[in-house]
Amino acid sequence: MRRYGRNADEDDIRVRPNRKGNRPRTSIRPKHEDAAEGMVLTVDRGRITCLVGDRTITAMKARELGRKAAVVGDRVSLVGDLSGNKDTLARIVRIGERSSVLRRTADDDDPYERVVVANADQLAIVTALADPEPRPRLVDRCLVAAFDGGLEPLLVMTKSDLAPPEKLLELYGALDIPYVVTNREELYDGGAADRVREHLAGRTTAFVGHSGVGKTTLVNALVPEERRRSTGHVNAVTGRGRHTTTSALALPLAGAGGWVIDTPGVRSFGLNHVDPSRVIHAFPDLEPGTEGCPRACSHDEPDCALDAWVEEGRADTARLYSLRRLLATRERHEDD
Repeated sequence: MRRYGRNADEDDIRVRPNRKGNRPRTSIRPKHEDAAEGMVLTVDRGRITCLVGDRTITAMKARELGRKAAVVGDRVSLVGDLSGNKDTLARIVRIGERSSVLRRTADDDDPYERVVVANADQLAIVTALADPEPRPRLVDRCLVAAFDGGLEPLLVMTKSDLAPPEKLLELYGALDIPYVVTNREELYDGGAADRVREHLAGRTTAFVGHSGVGKTTLVNALVPEERRRSTGHVNAVTGRGRHTTTSALALPLAGAGGWVIDTPGVRSFGLNHVDPSRVIHAFPDLEPGTEGCPRACSHDEPDCALDAWVEEGRADTARLYSLRRLLATRERHEDD
């Protein structure tokens, strides 16, 4: 049944009022061509601190971004109040494409991955040589996450005044991972911090490590003008430290043109999100040998072609052992 005449005017059309008082939804999204570019420094309970030029801006994510979250290291586009004044708030309207991503899951059975850091060049894996004892399985897991996410690993060993580094280095010698050995005394006189800083110049480096290994103490030595609360307490019963860094934070590395990203201490590093087939890309001397492998080869089974590849002298046996140890780490618990 027709409600209006053939020549209905706009005034004749009945428009239902919007009970919620807001504007109707539309699929057309603004382009925000005048948005300013910035970098995410930290995220805290929905508030996102960004660097825009030389100003620190507090922002929130625009609703139009949906479930996509901004993380530390993201390159973003912002609109709104970009003055950086107190009680002002900008809005993130775009998140740029990421060149690398450090991800983890709560455990190996957790299907939900968490992006920890974006656009970092390097992952500094910090482990103490004693107090708490080294956990090679956790280091292995961090290495797998680095290789999977496109980050180059750097091994930083702390507390060398309590134990020598040789035993731990034997495990990773075949991987050709750069490393630095430090202790607390050398951090105070600047020598150890300078050695670490040489590996960070001009790069964006995320620091990750088990609680209590001295990660934040190291970051404080590298960026003394931005000191974070650190911990010297390790539980005598469990051998575990206490979390003092509660959110990731990007800090400029003065005089070196790089960035240091301090992340909260981890007690587990799930790898449910990692495709084992991508780990082989970190072993360019072994990867050509996989052409003869059976389909979906785990690289640790009787028909794996890598055994013959090594026997022919095309790669070192220690390298194959390291690859298989990293691939197997998904099936082990960190406390093994």
